[in-house]
Amino acid sequence: MKTLKYIAFSIFIAILSGCSTSNTGVTSMASSSNEIDISAQKPDYAIVKVLYATDRNQNSGAPPNQSYGINRASISYGFCEVSIPRHHIIGVTEQPSFLKLEFKEDPKKHVALLGVTPLAKNDFFNYLVSTVSNSPEKKTFIFVHGYNVSFAEAARKTAQIYYDLNIDMVPVFYSWPSQARTSAYTIDEQNAEWTQTNLKHFLIDFLEKSDSKNIYLIAHSMGNRILSRAVIDVLNTNPDYRNRIKEVILTAPDIDADVFKRDIAPALVAKGEPVTLYASSTDKALAASQAIHRYPRAGDSSTGLIYYPGIESIDATSVDTSFIGHSYPSEERSVLSDIFYLINDNKRASQRIGLSYIEAGQYWKINE
Repeated sequence: MKTLKYIAFSIFIAILSGCSTSNTGVTSMASSSNEIDISAQKPDYAIVKVLYATDRNQNSGAPPNQSYGINRASISYGFCEVSIPRHHIIGVTEQPSFLKLEFKEDPKKHVALLGVTPLAKNDFFNYLVSTVSNSPEKKTFIFVHGYNVSFAEAARKTAQIYYDLNIDMVPVFYSWPSQARTSAYTIDEQNAEWTQTNLKHFLIDFLEKSDSKNIYLIAHSMGNRILSRAVIDVLNTNPDYRNRIKEVILTAPDIDADVFKRDIAPALVAKGEPVTLYASSTDKALAASQAIHRYPRAGDSSTGLIYYPGIESIDATSVDTSFIGHSYPSEERSVLSDIFYLINDNKRASQRIGLSYIEAGQYWKINE
């Protein structure tokens, strides 16, 4: 049995080692009429400012990409400045390519972390209040990343999602101490469990101090374990918070499917929290996770999509074209478009274009 588990883990590492943002994407998003809220505009790139909270250790004096490490720490706050190149392709977090003889980040070509500015807690929330006040609908979104992600990668991904969605809102990310190594899956699992209480406290502070009236929570992969549990704890603390958390968006959740249906889904639905879940049957990372854990994952629809009354499940299999099939929520234009209509127009699945209802399974499917 140990040998089989070791083999499964080795396969898992081999698969995830091939992860990359190689999506070809498209060059424009046709849905939005809003201007992108950016802190500066250069001739060849935009600078997007994203706020953050993290319980990683801080590396004082380090360059931006190494500002925070992989060890546990108390919560720190601040904002990042991230470049989006003029010829950015939707769904792609452009990075240097050895094939193009690119050996360092260039903001004219790449989504690059240009700067990290730590803030004291009170200064962070004062800055957040000021920023939120510029949003007519006082919208914010908080992104919780998954396994094998560094602080810098989380900052770049949040900026890319925000820029591609092109919605007038404030982007925030919460970065927990993922080891940012494919071989550290079990360590990331432990840190994901450890960080849940910290995220809960951050969300409560955010709800109490941000002045945001419309909050959207988005998680990817293992980050769904953290976010879903934290939201349940937050709503148990004060059910009225439900009025400001407009949606919990779970993308490719690496959560035991049975645990999700038995424990997580009922708790979220009981609080009246709107939840949207995106899954795919071609997600090799979640297939590998199942090989390790033995049981199916909530974001893997190969054995059937999660159905639970009150949760809108979306099958993204038909548009998931990447090799690994795990990053479609932020890389596939049709998925980003669906999230756009969900957040920008507050439309339920039955109202959003590009979806078909599968009555037999009681879920929605993104059209090809």
